[in-house]
Amino acid sequence: MIKIIAGGKKHVSWVEEACADYEKRLRQPFNIEWQIVDEDKLEQIVAEWDFGPDTVVIVADERGKNISSPELADKLNKIFTSSCEAVIIIGGAGGMSDEARERADFVWSFSNLVFPHMLARVMTVEQIYRAQEISNNSNYHHF
Repeated sequence: MIKIIAGGKKHVSWVEEACADYEKRLRQPFNIEWQIVDEDKLEQIVAEWDFGPDTVVIVADERGKNISSPELADKLNKIFTSSCEAVIIIGGAGGMSDEARERADFVWSFSNLVFPHMLARVMTVEQIYRAQEISNNSNYHHF
């Protein structure tokens, strides 16, 4: 399972619909669990950082590394085969702190472009679904 911690307001209706569409297609270990928290609480979670050594933390941030969808699939599969838990943290409108980026195991950028945090949530779930389909050799992802 992949835990997604997102800062900001709860999903608005179009985000809820888009995420739900991909979520219903996800199968273990690619299934997800959401934790949506106020932005100030997100920084508190980072400050108190209670993730254990068997947790791989990925922070979504525009200042991170831009990787391909197959590279993300490979990264997630390595996490799963090592029996670790994957946690993806998506900042709110204010982005993520330097501390969060420094403490993460990987800082992931979707693009050199900046996206609204609500859209980043949809993109995250779609990329998790795409990673699942790449891992299953389906034709969803066209190489």
